Amino acid sequence: MSPVRVVVVDDHPVVRDGLVAMLGSEEDIEVVGTAGDGTEAITVSDAAGPDVVLMDLRMPGTSGIEAIRTLRLHGRTTPRILVLTTYDTDRDIHGALEAGADGYLLKDTPRQEVVRAVHDLAAGRAVLAPAALAALTGSRTGRIVLSAREAEVLRLVADGCTNRAVASRLGIGEATVKTHLMHIYDKLGVGDRASAVRTAWELALV
Repeated sequence: MSPVRVVVVDDHPVVRDGLVAMLGSEEDIEVVGTAGDGTEAITVSDAAGPDVVLMDLRMPGTSGIEAIRTLRLHGRTTPRILVLTTYDTDRDIHGALEAGADGYLLKDTPRQEVVRAVHDLAAGRAVLAPAALAALTGSRTGRIVLSAREAEVLRLVADGCTNRAVASRLGIGEATVKTHLMHIYDKLGVGDRASAVRTAWELALV
């Protein structure tokens, strides 16, 4: 498969160079451009045609949110945009996602989580830090409310059980398991079981 093409946007050269070095060391990721502000991010992204843009938020001149909004003009869904920032206020999170960002992570996210997020976004899956999930659900504690049955299903899935095994353990049908999983995905803001398990661990739900 072709490597995921990435543009890195950050106004701090040390951070930008670090991200380029980190992502560039991955065989299945290719950094095709960098930018130091929102205006340059738009120009570079339009020229390079990346799959994913790592976008800082607060930069001199054109902000990350303004750049995201411009990249989403006329209903464009590409490139996928991953915000990578130090800020986790509700205002920043809602502003970025409403502008059209597909993911939101903080800069203290471990390296492999950032790499995984790039691949998840390229594959069409959403990526949200616990703080972003908390802001979207209106709970700054980061807690998401699952029903007792949903919690049981999620716990078994986290243990590696298949849908059939979960159904057998709980004495319910596989179709019911799938329904519970869809509700769980919706509450966690994810699109698959692997992302659900990862997010559940981050939020201490399992």
